[in-house]
Amino acid sequence: MKKIAVLGAGSWGIAISVLLHRNNHKITLWEFLKEDCQRLNSLREHPDKLPGIKIPAEIEITDDLKKAVTNSQAIVFVVPSPYVRQTARSLSGYIPNHIEFIVNLAKGLENNTLYRMSEVLHEELSGQFHNRIVTLSGPSHAEEVSRNIPTTVVAASLNLPVAEMVQQVFNNPTFRVYTSTDLIGVELGGSIKNVIAIAAGIIDGLGLGDNTLGALMTRGLAEMVRLGRKMGAEPLTFAGLSGIGDLITTCISRHSRNRYVGEQLGKGKKLADILSSMKMVAEGVNTTRSAYQLAEKYNVEMPITVEVYNILFANKDPKTALFELMARSPKPEIWA
Repeated sequence: MKKIAVLGAGSWGIAISVLLHRNNHKITLWEFLKEDCQRLNSLREHPDKLPGIKIPAEIEITDDLKKAVTNSQAIVFVVPSPYVRQTARSLSGYIPNHIEFIVNLAKGLENNTLYRMSEVLHEELSGQFHNRIVTLSGPSHAEEVSRNIPTTVVAASLNLPVAEMVQQVFNNPTFRVYTSTDLIGVELGGSIKNVIAIAAGIIDGLGLGDNTLGALMTRGLAEMVRLGRKMGAEPLTFAGLSGIGDLITTCISRHSRNRYVGEQLGKGKKLADILSSMKMVAEGVNTTRSAYQLAEKYNVEMPITVEVYNILFANKDPKTALFELMARSPKPEIWA
């Protein structure tokens, strides 16, 4: 049994805490907002973000970050990607030297720096912890994981023994964990798929068909592979759980916040109105900015990403964006 601090008490943080508790670990769940922390301690449930899932009494819930990580053997970051840096910086001086691993579950790219989440942690945490960073990614909606509906994910780290340790801690009969050393590919796949999921939602919002969605996911995957290759990822990683596995799930699932944002855009709603009505974060909106800039930085053609960017931030009409995607000059399916 390990003592594990889970940082972030949204739907995914609660689901992971419940999973790790079922795996017989001692969990402390950290919630940033004092009011929400008090509510979670009172209700032992988050009726807005993960209704129907009870938080076991053995899981301690606190808004004290120092208390959460003190004497912990592992730390799991489950805050949205825009808050990973701030949370990591707040941990300065609190992380025990004996910490065995630090897991990132956020799927996004930081704006401005264009960093992947492991790069953010690498920059903010002391050097002694750098080889203990792992990203866990794959098709894993909290609504299903918390209910023991089977799935498989991948733990990626440059340090394989640490990834294998995470595998042992998280793995159970309904949550199968594989390992990888392609940290770049796993993190890019988990991030860029959210951009493509927004496009998938737009297709649904426009009332288009299954052919369109299948074509979109396939060409979206091609964009992920092209960018990944330029950034040093292994192309085959995108054929795995953090690539096509998570891509399919996020593009078709009713649980997908990113697909929901796209669907509402396709129906003619404004981005600001959509986001203000949501109780949880759609990572793909911020990630689209970073993905667009990475495409420019590495000189990679990513036409779907560009059009999603234009719809989100330049008020481009989704029908016009679709027409211009389809009307581009013909070319081979596979090209460098």
